[in-house]
Amino acid sequence: MPGRTSGIKGGGITKERVILYKQWLAGRYAVSSVNSKLAAVNCFLRAAGREECTVKTFKVQKNVFRAKERELTREEYVRLVKTARSRGKHQLCMLMQTLCATGIRISELPYITVEALHAGRAVVSLKGKTRIVLLPARLCLELTAYVQAADIRSGSVFVTRSGKPLDRSNIFHSMKKLCDDAKVDKDKVFPHNLRHLFAVTYYKAEKDVCHLADLLGHSNINTTRAYTIVSCEEQERQINGLGLLI
Repeated sequence: MPGRTSGIKGGGITKERVILYKQWLAGRYAVSSVNSKLAAVNCFLRAAGREECTVKTFKVQKNVFRAKERELTREEYVRLVKTARSRGKHQLCMLMQTLCATGIRISELPYITVEALHAGRAVVSLKGKTRIVLLPARLCLELTAYVQAADIRSGSVFVTRSGKPLDRSNIFHSMKKLCDDAKVDKDKVFPHNLRHLFAVTYYKAEKDVCHLADLLGHSNINTTRAYTIVSCEEQERQINGLGLLI
């Protein structure tokens, strides 16, 4: 390794050359790719003792509106639930409603237990963090009827016939199979979009991003802001409604 870094320390690389390399990359790759490559170069330069040659990555402005073609609407969600019910997919029907009515991550689904239904809240412990998820009263009633019919007396509500937790890939594919009959674009249908719909619906009703962050289990409120971004069409409507043209 000393042999490799000695050439750099000897002046083979200068700040000006790295800047030229940055400009060369910018003309050939997307900004995200350029930044990834520059991060690797900067890491190597620091390890080689040439931190003065490192360069800044390009700043990327965050989207101020959400792509409508990726946004699952409430009407589409209702059609998915009704399609699952009409097909006799009662577990999938209740699973989608649970994700959407609570805003939980799919990884948190095993914490929705029979005991949690009785308490009206679930205690979720993941990645060293513990939080309380409130379960709507109507959801508790619906899930209680579901577990009684399925003869699930304790533990996780959503399990296979052998009692094992449901596989997330199977949930993903089961949801996709509803799309044609529900007349919903498949690109919009995946478990996380149900969490997204919960967040968007809550924010529209309450306009409280801090409380929303708590409900979603976010430790950084900047993460929550992604759920408060409106569509381009909605932003246009808001701007046009300001009444600032005389």
